Amino acid sequence: MYEMKPNIFLPEERMDTKGAVKVTRRADALRVNEEKWSKPLMAPGWMAMPSVIIERQNALGLSPLDLNIILQIGTYWWTPDNKPHPSKKSIATAIGVKPRTVQRRIASMEHHGLIHREERRIKGKGSKTNVYHFDGLIKAALPFAKEKTEDIKRRTIENKKRLSRKRPILSVVS
Repeated sequence: MYEMKPNIFLPEERMDTKGAVKVTRRADALRVNEEKWSKPLMAPGWMAMPSVIIERQNALGLSPLDLNIILQIGTYWWTPDNKPHPSKKSIATAIGVKPRTVQRRIASMEHHGLIHREERRIKGKGSKTNVYHFDGLIKAALPFAKEKTEDIKRRTIENKKRLSRKRPILSVVS
């Protein structure tokens, strides 16, 4: 039986090659997010989402409802190997729409190659919730991420050039 676990990344200790205990990046990310959002808000769980998907949602062909559904599904994705599998009803309840609306929007995103649904059936017992894969969305968003990364690099170089210019020597003219 699958047990729901909160999407909380607590500090994980690992030994490095020299035997020293290292705290992973997840713990660092949690601390930073606690500083931004507050510990009480972060305690029940949090998720990570590439900002380029949010910023370029229109270019990706995502409606605000589609993005909201993706965010809801993403809150159930805790590890790379355990793909999210929330029910359409729980997604619908969270965002205030009917389950059929969620079903139609997911079908549309699947048709456009952004989401892949994997049906789970139990022989003689029926269906379980679908498992969702975001490989298509990731592939579609990569060019936008590369574009943004190049833009950031370009601006950084321009700023360094601008700041490294010699400033003219000012003198008082009488």
